[in-house]
Amino acid sequence: MSVKLLVVDDDPGHLSALRNILGKLRYRVTGADSGEAAVDLCKEQPFDLILMDVRMAGMSGIEAMRAILAYNPAIPIVIMTAYSGVENAVRALKAGAYDYLTKPLDFDELRITLERALEHTSLRDENRALREALAPEADRLIGQSAPMRRLLELIRTIAPSEATVLISGESGTGKEVAARLIHDHSKRRNGPFVAVNCGALSESLLESELFGHEKGAFTGADKRRDGRFLAANKGSLFLDEIGEMPLPMQVKLLRVIQERELQRVGGDQTISVDARILAATNRDPREEIKAGRFRQDLFYRLNVVSLVLPPLRERREDIALLAMHFLKLYAGRNAKTVKGFTPAAMDRLLKYPWPGNVRELENAVERAVVLLMGNYVSERELPPNILESGREDAAPGQSFRNMTLEEIERRIILETLEEAGGNKSEAARRLGINRKTLLAKLPPSPSR
Repeated sequence: MSVKLLVVDDDPGHLSALRNILGKLRYRVTGADSGEAAVDLCKEQPFDLILMDVRMAGMSGIEAMRAILAYNPAIPIVIMTAYSGVENAVRALKAGAYDYLTKPLDFDELRITLERALEHTSLRDENRALREALAPEADRLIGQSAPMRRLLELIRTIAPSEATVLISGESGTGKEVAARLIHDHSKRRNGPFVAVNCGALSESLLESELFGHEKGAFTGADKRRDGRFLAANKGSLFLDEIGEMPLPMQVKLLRVIQERELQRVGGDQTISVDARILAATNRDPREEIKAGRFRQDLFYRLNVVSLVLPPLRERREDIALLAMHFLKLYAGRNAKTVKGFTPAAMDRLLKYPWPGNVRELENAVERAVVLLMGNYVSERELPPNILESGREDAAPGQSFRNMTLEEIERRIILETLEEAGGNKSEAARRLGINRKTLLAKLPPSPSR
């Protein structure tokens, strides 16, 4: 498959000459006559490599490069500059360019530079910058977009207080992660953080789980047990999916929050408790109140401070950062050396709507790492729904849906072998494995 190359130059003659020359080198060349046009093209379609003039009218090459890398940091960009513009080239390298070439171009040097850039598809500098920007802990909210900066600033503001917090957001946005972050930045950080999924338990089990029970309170209660409230004493209690809690339990919860005391199921002793309440829901509490499924007085008690976690589709600037975070995490867990994503794979991640939010992205990257046999995650390792989303030209029979990992792995090997013209050594090189491993993974030849 030929490489998609974007050439950017506001000199029509030079642009035309480059398109002709690079086309003969079997690149699929697209031209752009301005930095603005280049940025727009990169958001419309994936490119494997960009060759861009540094000095252009309007948006300069460096400005266009920064905008492109902010959108898709996996695209390698080679800058062209005049001999007198070497200072600009140095600035471009510092801003993230892969390399620079001086005009008039030496075409052997151009060819070698482009080939070398393609061998380092994931832009080592960009990936290093992404990794350094990640939080050191694996369970932190990751993001540099405006919505996430506002959210993190609000968390830092409210964490030291004793206020109850109601966290809302779609499934997979990281509500428990936000709750843990509040706890870890609060005065209760040395106390316990206890989480309960209110939607996973029946009313009777939930009452016992929260408040505890006395011996003999019900069948199977062979000893006294403290509940999650007492387990969270001097710390924080996270009540996930609070909107799933039955109305009778809502009444009992409200009383405990108000009075700061409880009774175990089957007991009459009143016990004081000191736990900060952090609650979460993926439903709209006000709609639930209108429907009669949630008590208004409990909502007001919980909603002293409200946090709304934005869905991933509303903070696309964070997708690359999150993807690199999960890539590093699961590469380590699977003892694999993974350097990054190909530009086309990152483009797919950036354009997918992510209905399952961060949790879905994490699962997609974990799956890609498990399937990966080379050093860079390509489109082949991404889940079928991501590849098929918004794509009308998907060839029939190419979906990986309902296939086992072994079957997917075998198909990837066979497709790579076909692309390499049947050359097993070349196919092994492209996959990042040795020839012996490739032969072992190939399906057996039919017996004659």
